Amino acid sequence: MNISYVEHDGGRIAYEIEGEGPLVVLAHGMGDSRRAFRFLAPELVAAGYRVASVDLRGHGDSSTGWASYSRTDTAGDLLAVVRALGGPAVIVGHSFAGGAATIAAVDAPDLVRAVVLVGPFTRAQKVDFGALLRDGHHRRGMMLLMGTAAFRSVRLWKKYLAHAYPGVKPADWQAYLTALEPTLHMDVVAKMGMSAPLDADKKLPLLKAPALVVMGDRDPDWTDPRAEADGIVATIPSGSVAMIPGAGHYPHAQFPGLVADAVLPFLAEHTRG
Repeated sequence: MNISYVEHDGGRIAYEIEGEGPLVVLAHGMGDSRRAFRFLAPELVAAGYRVASVDLRGHGDSSTGWASYSRTDTAGDLLAVVRALGGPAVIVGHSFAGGAATIAAVDAPDLVRAVVLVGPFTRAQKVDFGALLRDGHHRRGMMLLMGTAAFRSVRLWKKYLAHAYPGVKPADWQAYLTALEPTLHMDVVAKMGMSAPLDADKKLPLLKAPALVVMGDRDPDWTDPRAEADGIVATIPSGSVAMIPGAGHYPHAQFPGLVADAVLPFLAEHTRG
């Protein structure tokens, strides 16, 4: 493992980089680490890309003790990595980092060629009480997320992760959870979980970079994942949707081959020249 760091905003952001070619920056969601992309990154490297897998602030090998953990903060961290690596880049942001990728692309269009938003929280969310009553899959996911934030509970977070990977789990699932647990800072996870994506929502209509939204059709974070993806694309000038059948909130880890099949043509189109 060859870890590099960039100093930014009074802390340091860790990342690993491999491959040669146009730069792709991978940013995981809250309560995870750069190893969330352990299956997708090799696919991108094999296709001819230089891939940087980043630990968000307060996660993995990045430093802790930051004053704030907003999507705007994370966008600044990602741009610091892109600058350190010479940019420009395509940023792939999952969940919380999907909102951060959106903000980064709007704030520094010269550094971000395009964005891939995987199960992204980029829009202000409204609680649909009817859907919570009707949809047990969605209801359980929301209860576990709220419980995690309220109690700073590693146990509840691991239960959420298990729920968010419906059906198929990676072959290294238990080993992955075991390795992840010591890196979890539940105060950080709670702060991110309670941070509404209002900053990203304001930036969405200003997003000029091409965007691909990748959604699992069994993502428990929404009662209708396709509607959420379509809503994002309807707000931006240039976007498309790729739905991953059978996937939950982590399609890049559940079905990396299918995600690569969706992402690679998009990368090829937007990294030419």
